[in-house]
Amino acid sequence: MIDDHSATPLKRTPLREVHVKAGAKMVPFGGWDMPVQYTGIIDEHRTVRSAVGLFDISHMGELEVRGPDALAAVQRLCTNDASGLHDGQVQYAALCYPEGGIVDDLTVYRLAADHYMLVVNASNIDKDWAWVTSHSEGRAEWSNVSEQTALLAVQGPRAEGLVGRLADRDVTGIDYYHFVRGTVAGVAGIISRTGYTGEDGFELYVPAARAEALWTALIEAGRADGIKPIGLGARDTLRLEMKYALYGNDIDETSNPLEAGLGWVVKPAKGDFLGRGAIEAMRRTGVPRKLVGFEMAERAVPRHGYRLLADGHPVGVVTSGSFGPSVERSIGMGYVAAPHAAVGTALTVEIRGAQHAARVVKTPFHPSHTKKA
Repeated sequence: MIDDHSATPLKRTPLREVHVKAGAKMVPFGGWDMPVQYTGIIDEHRTVRSAVGLFDISHMGELEVRGPDALAAVQRLCTNDASGLHDGQVQYAALCYPEGGIVDDLTVYRLAADHYMLVVNASNIDKDWAWVTSHSEGRAEWSNVSEQTALLAVQGPRAEGLVGRLADRDVTGIDYYHFVRGTVAGVAGIISRTGYTGEDGFELYVPAARAEALWTALIEAGRADGIKPIGLGARDTLRLEMKYALYGNDIDETSNPLEAGLGWVVKPAKGDFLGRGAIEAMRRTGVPRKLVGFEMAERAVPRHGYRLLADGHPVGVVTSGSFGPSVERSIGMGYVAAPHAAVGTALTVEIRGAQHAARVVKTPFHPSHTKKA
């Protein structure tokens, strides 16, 4: 999960000092100085599953496009079909290279008929900005508003009640993958019913200058709900239990969306888009490998890069792995050759030279509790 080892000075979110004062352990992640944990990964993970957690995800990027050809630009760049979106709706999609590899996975927000926002991964902001601006055509004007935007995630079964008490809008009426404009604790922004945990909750887009005020208000108002700040460590175990892909681990420029189980966000019927030819060619010839979920037969923990074997022969590689606090066993994701991807297939994970038994299982590992998912 921690993927930054460069000598480049780390970027800081508007809440960096708040995390330090709260006793967070800070680590480099995607070029940013981020909190990995506060009270402990397992404790924070269980807080989100049982109560409510507050995440600083201001390191994520926001790229906006406006103009008469804004939709056409989104359609050319993204694998999914944004033509059916209405104002206030969100869509998951991917940006792909012509060869079919994934530039990034992202969410697309329709702010207006001629105004969209792409929310991209932190480590990919500069790459994605260069990609979208160099491959956009027509009357579409792009702006990178990442530095001016803070993003807080409120996740867990008590998230709706907490945000609802502080918002000037009835958040109970916001469906999953929809959003409204409104204020929370007097801070104006976008209230989006989205997340990366498998729990109900919201992602709040607000001006960077107001991030600390909103964070403080949520912590104070959420004390009765058992709120805790949550670091990247628990964010990783929460998303792993849902088999949500992490760019740089489970998907990257070498991954075709069909291999990664993302065929559902590829809509070739909409017309041409970057990567369409390569993706459809793989659909015709067959997927050579698949991203699967597996569970360990013992406590041994799989990690990114470990080899996966079947009958003693290498068949793939682990992309993500951890102990899953909610499922109480060690779990992982990895690419395996297609003949070994069926649920129930016996695998072994090579951990420090020793073979540890595992098997492919149905995912997600933990049931989703998102609203109307």
